[in-house]
Amino acid sequence: MASPEHPRPAPWWERGVIYQIYPRSFQDSNGDGVGDLAGIERRLDHVASLGVDAVWLSPIFPSPMADFGYDVADYTGVDPLFGDLVAFDRLLRAVHARGLKLLLDFVPNHSSDRHPWFVESRASRSNPKRDWYIWRDPGPNGGPPNNWTSDMGGSAWEYDPWTRQYYLHAFLKEQPDLNWRNPEVRAAMTDVLRFWFDRGVDGFRIDVLWHMVKAEGLPDNPLNPDYRPELGEKFKVLQLHSANQPEVHEIAASFRKLADDYGDRLLVGEICLPLDTLMRYYGSADAPGVHLPFNFQLMDTPWRADALRQVIASYEAALPPGGWPNWVMGSHDAPRIAAKLGEAQARVAAMLLLTLRGTPTLYQGDEIGIGEVAIPPDRVHDPQDLRQPGLGLGRDRSRTPMAWDAGPNGGFSDAEPWLPLHPDWATRNVAAQEGERTSMLNLYRALLALRRAREALSIGDVSLLDAPDGVLDYERSHGAERLRILLNLTGDRIAVPWRGEPLLSTLGGDPEPGMLRADEGLVIA
Repeated sequence: MASPEHPRPAPWWERGVIYQIYPRSFQDSNGDGVGDLAGIERRLDHVASLGVDAVWLSPIFPSPMADFGYDVADYTGVDPLFGDLVAFDRLLRAVHARGLKLLLDFVPNHSSDRHPWFVESRASRSNPKRDWYIWRDPGPNGGPPNNWTSDMGGSAWEYDPWTRQYYLHAFLKEQPDLNWRNPEVRAAMTDVLRFWFDRGVDGFRIDVLWHMVKAEGLPDNPLNPDYRPELGEKFKVLQLHSANQPEVHEIAASFRKLADDYGDRLLVGEICLPLDTLMRYYGSADAPGVHLPFNFQLMDTPWRADALRQVIASYEAALPPGGWPNWVMGSHDAPRIAAKLGEAQARVAAMLLLTLRGTPTLYQGDEIGIGEVAIPPDRVHDPQDLRQPGLGLGRDRSRTPMAWDAGPNGGFSDAEPWLPLHPDWATRNVAAQEGERTSMLNLYRALLALRRAREALSIGDVSLLDAPDGVLDYERSHGAERLRILLNLTGDRIAVPWRGEPLLSTLGGDPEPGMLRADEGLVIA
């Protein structure tokens, strides 16, 4: 253990920044309109030039693509759509050669219904793998065993006429839930993690970690008294028994122990739960959990200074001893930042994300400010949108391809992309923004360079300060270094008494002394 005079150096992921790549939409290398591993390798210099520290890839495993890779048919392979293990190893070497880390997306709650495990499980009630999944007899009325709902809409149970039982699926029927109470499942999935760690992977983002264990006896969930149809069918009931069971923490601890056995590896848990419950996924001193339980609060908080201040204060106060914070604003599942906030405030949001205390995760395309993308009805792919049309639940709009230049299809592919590009791709692309000093891309680069140069921004403390209405004001400090961040979340000029050396403005140019310009964020030394 490090002494107070020689404190333990911060692990890379505390100082670092994670960049999420959605492989289907980053770069196509073979002209089929879909991104792949060779395409990612081709664009790694762009990723490195941002100043991030790690790349997280959404699923690349063999899959029928019912849910675009989150229905895994082989946990230790690569889907031919993206390449093969040789291409993966080449990409991993290229990532490491640039001083970056590589994280994979681990999907432990469910497999594809075409995974050999489920094919066996479904073959008969007496099959040795029957208990690898969750099977139950019909309910008293001949229908589903209980009232649990799928996150994709409808019942969470699918009837199998061959064996005359229902199987559980928290998502699509093509994604049967694994039975994590079965030690053979745990052993097999631990071997999956070991396979990729042995290959040199630096960590995992664990998909829907809180869903993995279900209550014994599978009782009905309580009805949601606040349910409204526009929320989606999954909110008809409260997931009291179908998710977030106490036993999941022991599983998370076992994942952590394995990761720690391999050295400086990182586990990020996807956990969409209230703050007090989220904090339990850090584990305890005796049984640590995941390093970073994903914190999605910035996605859902109203874009007001008072609301953000409260969220930051509450989150910091809730962290357990030794728990390191993290922040997320965009992902493959959430609306684009610029679509929600507009171009001007998306720049302020970038400064917020990259100057808060904790590890930030960026999502591809946000660095060029991709905004709203309308997906024509005949090009909708997202099963969540197809199953519950008209509710605005579609995720395709966040998964559209990157635009690299003004060439055909934005330089993404020689063929028509699998999803349409954003409408202004001819001018909103990486090449166009490279040459604009005040572009969104160069703002992200400047913020990341400043974060790397100033330890107050990477590992320093944070203190929230009083500020005029519409302004978020906080200080980052490390040793003798003090940096002040001022964010104007309005379209009005606001008088703010500040002194010091402006290091960076989201608007560029010279800030006005004692004033914040409309839609301006400032870092001041």
